[in-house]
Amino acid sequence: MFLINVREEKRRLRARYRKLREECPPDVKAKLDKALTQRVLDMDEYKACDTLFIFVSSPIECDTHGIIADALESGKLVAVPRCLNKSGMMDFYKISSFDDLERGTFSLMEPDPEKCEKITDRSRGLCIVPGLCFDLEGYRVGFGKGYYDRFLNEFKGTTAGICFSKYTEKQLPRGNHDRHTDILVTEKFINRMK
Repeated sequence: MFLINVREEKRRLRARYRKLREECPPDVKAKLDKALTQRVLDMDEYKACDTLFIFVSSPIECDTHGIIADALESGKLVAVPRCLNKSGMMDFYKISSFDDLERGTFSLMEPDPEKCEKITDRSRGLCIVPGLCFDLEGYRVGFGKGYYDRFLNEFKGTTAGICFSKYTEKQLPRGNHDRHTDILVTEKFINRMK
């Protein structure tokens, strides 16, 4: 029986999808981002949540700025991650505006802990999960640091992975510690796993 090396296969997929994302023309990405944002905003799970756990996107990720702006305007509690010293762990902090952010680990925009309240209740809410690519069962290949896999082990709310449809696969390799999201949202479709 042929066994794949999950770590090596993920490394290959990570390099492939990172390159595809970096090569996506800005006008094409802007259209995809707009459609994906609207799909998230139209979801019942988003409309119903009072707490939104969400990352602040980097240029090659699906843009989350519109989702964050809508959530703040709608009065949702918006919780954004802050990486802890490249340890693979992260804490979430409540932000009230984009002014609460500063450049942090890996040059990502993160909440300033001097201004923001740490969120310790991980029992509910909607968490928007990043990934370089996803499969149709909600499994993902991320950037390889394991931050979200660790967080998802503790999170008890609903999880939604966001990805453009051209960065999805039928099935991705997975290890014992990988966790699937409850929902996969693309600009074209939504897959609910439960």
